[in-house]
Amino acid sequence: MLYYLFEFLEKNYDVPGAQLFQYISFRASMAIILSLSISTIFGKKIINYLLKKQVGESVRELGLEGQQEKAGTPTMGGLIIIFSTLIPVLLFSKLDNIYVILLIVTTLWMGAIGFLDDYIKTFKKNKEGLQGKFKVIGQVGLGIIVGATMYFHPDITIKEHVKADPQAQEQLIEKDISQNKEEKSTKTTIPFVKGNEFDYANLISWINPSYAKYAWIIFIPIVIFIVTAVSNGANLTDGIDGLAAGSSAIIVLTLGLFAWVSGNIIFSDYLNVMNIPNSGEMTIFITAFAGALVGFLWYNTFPAQVFMGDTGSLTIGGIIAVLAIATRKELLIPLLCGIFFMENLSVVIQVGWFKYTKKKTGIGKRIFLMSPLHHHYQKKGQHESKIVVRFWIIGILLAIITIITLKLR
Repeated sequence: MLYYLFEFLEKNYDVPGAQLFQYISFRASMAIILSLSISTIFGKKIINYLLKKQVGESVRELGLEGQQEKAGTPTMGGLIIIFSTLIPVLLFSKLDNIYVILLIVTTLWMGAIGFLDDYIKTFKKNKEGLQGKFKVIGQVGLGIIVGATMYFHPDITIKEHVKADPQAQEQLIEKDISQNKEEKSTKTTIPFVKGNEFDYANLISWINPSYAKYAWIIFIPIVIFIVTAVSNGANLTDGIDGLAAGSSAIIVLTLGLFAWVSGNIIFSDYLNVMNIPNSGEMTIFITAFAGALVGFLWYNTFPAQVFMGDTGSLTIGGIIAVLAIATRKELLIPLLCGIFFMENLSVVIQVGWFKYTKKKTGIGKRIFLMSPLHHHYQKKGQHESKIVVRFWIIGILLAIITIITLKLR
């Protein structure tokens, strides 16, 4: 909203400083400052309100050290993250940008599913919460919206690179305007590969080139799978204080770098990465989201004063998935979101091996002491703060490797 106000003031009244709002870097800086301030200052008020309403966590007995002390800790703290993200986004971003609209829809959609799940657990005293099939239906619904928008919306395009004289920025921009035409495409980025672009349409056009127009049949299910997998991964990771919020902040800031580079014709050409027009505007949403996560960590680090609940974890996973898809970096998810991937995989391996051995021998066996993976280390006697910090360090390492893929091919 402020963007449009200062644009109006600059055009009609030549107000000093109004031009600052034209720069993504300035608006992104303001967004992270505001979101961090909201989450830290007003976060305490929300926590006190949740305590007043007795919105406390009911803890299942899992035999973990310090587990019972967490009983009664306010949950639904994901509301802090959602409000702290959306307020700066509404103030500082271009609200007619399709990527921003898609991210706002994702936040509200997944936040509503998570809130309903937490509400059933807390107020209906049903520890199972929202039935799994309804969660999946919600995730699939979002995947359809995101996939269909990415495929059919006219404002979601890419530009092919045209080599220009790197000595002259003006010449590069002129060449871009005259020769680099925006086009609809289902191309994405393959890491560590020379000529690292892959078109999903190739998965069907090899049968007959005319079938390329039906690429949405392939593309939308892939988007659904990514949204579902990442949101569930974030949900599983949210098991000990600070793990999900800290890991997500690292992932989101990395995606912010990709969004900014991909949306800038100069830097995308220099780094030879896919140029995605209008995607730079996502940087404002990303910085607001990162600030909200870091501010939430103020109260969520050990010993946690509040838990994000499914209201937060499902929202975080959905946003990360959509950001990766929008920046055409979804194939980097197993690397960048390695913590989520390991948590997901540990559960799949544990359950699969237990069922297999029970069928073969009559006695189910386990590979991990407990899954998800962070509980395995808790069972080994490691303090949760140590586990969280070490997972953060691994997350930072994975983020650095992910950034290196910009040039390592």
